[in-house]
Amino acid sequence: MVKGILGQKVGMTQVFTEEGKAVPVTVVQAGPCSVLQIKTQDRDGYQAVQLGFKDKRRPSGSVRSAGSQARKSERGHVAAINSKRSAARKARGIDLLPKPECEPKRFIRELRGETEGYEVGQEIGVSSLADVKKVDVVATSRGRGFSGVMKRHNFSGQRATHGVKKCHRHAGGTGMSASPSRLFKGVRMAGQYGNTRTTVRNLEIVGIDEEKQVLLVRGAIPGPNGGYVVVSETNMKK
Repeated sequence: MVKGILGQKVGMTQVFTEEGKAVPVTVVQAGPCSVLQIKTQDRDGYQAVQLGFKDKRRPSGSVRSAGSQARKSERGHVAAINSKRSAARKARGIDLLPKPECEPKRFIRELRGETEGYEVGQEIGVSSLADVKKVDVVATSRGRGFSGVMKRHNFSGQRATHGVKKCHRHAGGTGMSASPSRLFKGVRMAGQYGNTRTTVRNLEIVGIDEEKQVLLVRGAIPGPNGGYVVVSETNMKK
């Protein structure tokens, strides 16, 4: 059975053990999450559980739906609504997938693995990770824009004396000689830094607060405060 949950990074702090040692932890608002769909091997070609986190408000009245409001397709994903497509499928005798009958969700992800024990519409809280010791955390790293080689790749830069003028933070020479007269792929240069899917593996769970749906994970995780994260039981063995 796959064990995981969606959440939102709150920030970092520290807790103290019984021996008085300070442990740096990241606070994650983990859940509650709703099971939106269950992928099966026969129908979808793989097994997975689709979870949704944090309600997305519906458009009010005749006001056009903005980016922060749920579209009709998003509302139809979680609840049965009248549409031409659903009516046509019913007329052909096709069984429609069960709906969770919940509010549209802002953050939706799938966790692959065995789906036994999950049902559509089920609500999952942080208590589902009570017997898990180590987790993997997936998030989008903080974007730093177009960055130079010193910031992006930790280059030392040029020296500050002996003829170096106005190019102290440059990368230096990158070209080849007459053979092969080109650059090899993968040469480290300036470019986009951050804003990528990042995984931190094998992090220890320090504490769980089931009342507040809070998870304490040892160490740092990717992304800014308020960023969405996927926490799942690690498959890493050391």
